[in-house]
Amino acid sequence: MAALIKQNTNRFSLAMERTGQWIFSQDIPTDVVVVVGEAKFSLHKFMLVAKSNSIRKLILDTNEPDLAKIDLSDIPGGAEIFEKAAKFCYGVNFEITVHNVAALRCAAEYLEMTDKYCDGNLAGRTEDFLAQVALTSLSGAIVVLKSCEELTPMAEDLKLVQRCVDVASIKACNESNFPSRSPPNWWTQELSIVDIDSFKRIIASMKARGAKALTLASAIITYAERSLPDLIRDQSGSGTISSGPNDSDTRTAQRQLLESIVTILPVERAAFPISFLCCILRTAIFLGASSACKSELEKRIAMILEHVTVDDLLVLSFTYDGERLFDLESVRKIISGFVEKEKSVAVFNGGDFREASSAAMLRVTKTVDAYLGEIATYAELSISKFNGIANLPPKMARKVDDDLYRAIDIYLKAHPNLDEIEREKVCSVMDPLKLSYEARVHASQNKRLPVQIVLHALYYDQLKIRSGVEERSLSNASTTRKQLQVDVSLAKENEALRTELLKMKMYITDMQKTTQGSSSGVKGGGAKRPTFFSSVSKKLGKLNPFKHGVSKDTSNLDDGVDLTKPRRRRFSIS
Repeated sequence: MAALIKQNTNRFSLAMERTGQWIFSQDIPTDVVVVVGEAKFSLHKFMLVAKSNSIRKLILDTNEPDLAKIDLSDIPGGAEIFEKAAKFCYGVNFEITVHNVAALRCAAEYLEMTDKYCDGNLAGRTEDFLAQVALTSLSGAIVVLKSCEELTPMAEDLKLVQRCVDVASIKACNESNFPSRSPPNWWTQELSIVDIDSFKRIIASMKARGAKALTLASAIITYAERSLPDLIRDQSGSGTISSGPNDSDTRTAQRQLLESIVTILPVERAAFPISFLCCILRTAIFLGASSACKSELEKRIAMILEHVTVDDLLVLSFTYDGERLFDLESVRKIISGFVEKEKSVAVFNGGDFREASSAAMLRVTKTVDAYLGEIATYAELSISKFNGIANLPPKMARKVDDDLYRAIDIYLKAHPNLDEIEREKVCSVMDPLKLSYEARVHASQNKRLPVQIVLHALYYDQLKIRSGVEERSLSNASTTRKQLQVDVSLAKENEALRTELLKMKMYITDMQKTTQGSSSGVKGGGAKRPTFFSSVSKKLGKLNPFKHGVSKDTSNLDDGVDLTKPRRRRFSIS
């Protein structure tokens, strides 16, 4: 308490000391104390009344016989600006600058120090400075606009804010078209010092004056990077950003600022580089921005996804410390949105999206596969999320599945505790028949892959070797796959048929032996006449659908039946 009293006393003494330095009529005792906040000024009524109509009214309208104290604590600009206004009343020179002209103009209006009350008054002097100095350059207009942020609503009522916005937008448009200095985009740095409300008004004014989308985008990018430096500029994911409870107010302000920036993005969605949009979206996720804000950014990224890099997608995927994955829902929505856009374009152009993919689709698919390989090492990445992203591009967008196979192999290596069924689920997104020869050789020796995938790779090569056909182009992989399925199916049917024939032969042989034993006492040793069943068995035994086919050798297909030494058992024909 004592320290506070001492501080107030020091401020009062300082104000009195400053006042005493420029009051020329010290022989005449002061007759009024003007209080502005914690500062007090001992002045002369007649000097103030000569310039200020407001103070004159206070003195005339008071009920006190001798008003000795006036409280002007709500004057725009506070004690510092009142001191300059009082100096003006006393005829003491002081400097008007771009930093204080707005506050002096508002104080002049507050004190009614207008030319209507007295010629050459403070209001007229400040207006002359605004017109002849402050508002003749972009930098001056921006500084004045910045100072107006603490002078509302009077600065708005005096049209100071709108005048600054108009000048700033005109100068910025001129600089964007005809730069007057280096670097050419220096003007974007000037605009970035104002608050978001003033910046939005400048952008709207520039847009109304016909500014190009790329010009507006340049200003917005600079503003976002300067307003949210820790969140926007650190695109590597290696930064460490605190998110403790003490920062809740800061996070709220940052979230509101970010959402405001997104609302002023030009409608031309290709105006921004995709790396910037990814950083903005990552920041929106981190700050918990609204769904509408995130959705708008996701749509913008999806529209230009053909320009995306793996690093751009990784920016979206990790926390700022780079240690753990974000929710991958935004990445999934972006890729899905791009695929839907490509479908619409294909339909509009009269093509079939399922038969051919555009160059953009091929490029994005390759990037997605490389991206999967980067995030596959993280333990928190579930099979469903991995497969969900891998399945988004259409099958025809992958001419080869080598990149996807690499991502799958990395995932299986990083998740060694998966059982056979889970590993099959991971591999289900890949087509083994679309692997290159080198990848198939690797897959056939890869112990991490499920047996089914290994067999597919081995059988594919064996089939071509046995058929004497050179390796076909991968564009015929679909036809090859269908042929393989037919061959395997026929092979299984052939083995089943041979098994049934063996059963029938053994049954007929038993019947013949029984018939011969019963008839040996009636007919002695004559030539045996072939029966109906024996004729059928001989004809069926000659049937072999694969006698001349490429899958003639089916001895390697193990279906659990030993054909060389059938066990003696009772058989039945079904």
